[in-house]
Formats: sequence, C-alpha cells, structure tokens
Amino acid sequence: MASHRRPKQPGRARVTVLTATAAAAVALTANSAGAAPKDSKAEVKEQVDKLYEEAEHATEKFNGAREKQDKLQDQVDDIQDKVARQQAELNDLQDELGSLASAQYRSGGVDPSVQLFLSSDPDDYLSRASTLDQLTAKQAGALEEIKEQKRALEQQRTEASSKLAELEETRKELGEQKKEVQAKLAKAQKLLNTLTAEEQAALKEEEERASRASTSRASLGNEGSATQRAASAFAVAQGKVGSPYVYGASGPSSFDCSGLTSWSFAQVGVAIPRTSQQQANIGTRLTQSQLQPGDLVFFYSDLHHVGFYAGNGQILHAPKPGAVVRYESINNMPFMFGVRV
Repeated sequence: MASHRRPKQPGRARVTVLTATAAAAVALTANSAGAAPKDSKAEVKEQVDKLYEEAEHATEKFNGAREKQDKLQDQVDDIQDKVARQQAELNDLQDELGSLASAQYRSGGVDPSVQLFLSSDPDDYLSRASTLDQLTAKQAGALEEIKEQKRALEQQRTEASSKLAELEETRKELGEQKKEVQAKLAKAQKLLNTLTAEEQAALKEEEERASRASTSRASLGNEGSATQRAASAFAVAQGKVGSPYVYGASGPSSFDCSGLTSWSFAQVGVAIPRTSQQQANIGTRLTQSQLQPGDLVFFYSDLHHVGFYAGNGQILHAPKPGAVVRYESINNMPFMFGVRV
C-alpha cells in the first residue's frame, strides 16, 4: 500500500533565502529592462556630428536673416533721411509762399487765391482749375512744387512703414534661428557630457590630430587656379588655417563655413553673398573633375556647407565646433557641385 506521507516543509531560514534571492532577481531584471544602455563613444560622436550638421544648416538661415536685416536697416535709414530732407524742402516752399502772401498784403492785400491755399490743402485747391488764372506764375509754380513734394513725401513715408514692418519680421526670424542653433549645440554638449573624461579627451585628441595633419600642404599638388581672384581669395583663406570655427562668425579671427569664403573674397575686393546657398547661385557651376584650386565647393543636398577646393582631392574649409579651419578630403562629405567665381 502506497505511503501518503506529507512532504517535508522547508525550514524558515531556507524560505527567507529563497525569497531574498527571488526578489533580487526580479529587481535586477526590472533594472536591466528600465535602464537604457549607455551609448558608445563612436555612437555619441555620430549623434553629435549629426547635431552639428543640423546646427550649421540653421546657422546658414541665421546668416541669411542677419544679412537681410542689415540691408533692410540700411534701406530704412536711407528712406528716413529722404523723408527728413523732403520735409525740410516742403517747409521751405511753404515759407516761400507765405512770404509772397506777406508781400501782397503789404502792397494792398492778400490775393484771395493765396489766402485760400494758406487755409486748405493744395491738392484740393489746385483741382479747381479756374483759380489758377488768379495766381501769378510764381505762385502757381510754388503751389505745383509743394503739391509734388507732398506726394513724394507721402510715398516715402508709406515705403518706410512697409520696410519697418519687414525689418521687425526679419528680427523675429533672426531670433528664432539663433534659438535653434543654440538648442542644437546644447543638445550636442549634453551628449558629450555623457562620456567619461577619458572618452572626451580621446575625441578631442582625434579632432586635434585631424587639424594637425591638415596643416601639411605637400599633398595639394601644384595645380593653378582658373582665375586670379579665385587664387587670391584662396591664398587669403590659407592664411587662416588653424582659426577656430564659430557659428555666425565671418572673420577675421574666427569663421563659420560661408563666413570664411565670403571674408576671403572680400579681402581681395570681390563681394560675394554671405550664405552658402546664395554663394551656390553665383559664377559658373562645375563638376568635381573640373575643379581647380580656389573654386568654391558645396556639400549636402540643401547646400548648407561650403569651402574652397585646395587641389589633389582636398578642400580648405571651416568644418564644425571644436575644429579649426583646415584641409580635408573632398570625400568626407556628400559633394554636390563647385562654383568658379
């Protein structure tokens, strides 16, 4: 007959150990599931480089808005100067007509037609053609000139109001682009801060090593530039190797990508637009095989990066934060086309 003896219950100590072990296992599993694995140095670098690229795209928009703001401000200042001059001329004309009226008064009374003008708008007055017969030639000429001055003055004031409104919108756009750049840079720095001190030092050393290597020009070859102004601008840019990259900077001690190219051409008396997208629309377009030293080279589908072709497959450019103006392979970025200025 089978025995139905009750199984022996585990002791209290054994239960406690098993419970603690199970709890620890559950906690470990939960922690493993909830904690995001730390990105490797290479992954962080890739994300940071992507953010720098996006920030550079925003910076070119910022540069464009700032250039537009500067032009609008110049236009507004010019219009306001014209308004002031026209107002002064109008005041002089009205004073002159008043002097005519005074002279008439002293010689026997003010002409009713002049009296009417002095108390009403000249446009309304001159619309009454019959009254012109009552004016002297000098008075008629003065009234016509005042009428034209008032019309021109009103047009200038309308234009000034329009330009001021456009300027205000551009200033808002400028602020938004600046915030976007700052946000991208802050996010990149936050990612870099997740690395250990040793990893950050290694990344910095990689960047410095790339910059040191670029100072050698032995691999550029002896190919000449296609134009003298391209050769001159390129020579100026070469003198800035080692200058730091700074967003929105256009020399003489720091640069962003289009800041370097526009500043270098300006030093040799050639004015080109400020942003990479605008620079892409000047000169003659070139394929990679047609490039010669000093030609501008453009990268990425939205053309947000520009540099100089340096010869032998190398470019000279201001690359990104933490880097300096340096030489690199043209193949390090997606090349779109070149432009000869």
